[in-house]
Amino acid sequence: MIRYAESRDFALLKELDRHIPEEELRRILPEKRVILIFDGDEFAGWLRYGLFWDNIPFMNMLYILEGFRGRGFGRELASFWEGEMAKSGFRRVLTSTQSDERAQFFYRKIGYSECGALILPNEPLEMIFTKNLPQKADCKGRKE
Repeated sequence: MIRYAESRDFALLKELDRHIPEEELRRILPEKRVILIFDGDEFAGWLRYGLFWDNIPFMNMLYILEGFRGRGFGRELASFWEGEMAKSGFRRVLTSTQSDERAQFFYRKIGYSECGALILPNEPLEMIFTKNLPQKADCKGRKE
């Protein structure tokens, strides 16, 4: 099951997602910026996003818990998010990962391509990835 996080999920996310300040996490939950995935009743992971330049969905965090990795949960969660973004009218999404992380191979596998990089002092290269979303057709079959 996939669903948007709610205020009742705050304690769990606060404990697991240490990459976001508590106040920011509390602020984005009502904005539906965190999506959870479950295997039956078991919590398997989450996706958190924001908007780059205030107009391009940017996946800030995709995390699948250790015991659930390699079973398609990451792909399923990313696909759900991409579908939600497409339904909201967005034409592309972005994400990033450090060059020393394996996530870059996952993103390429699910259709993302490199579009740039960011170099911060004393940090590995941050690779930026993009993916164009399918556009819905109007009632006459034309792409909007």
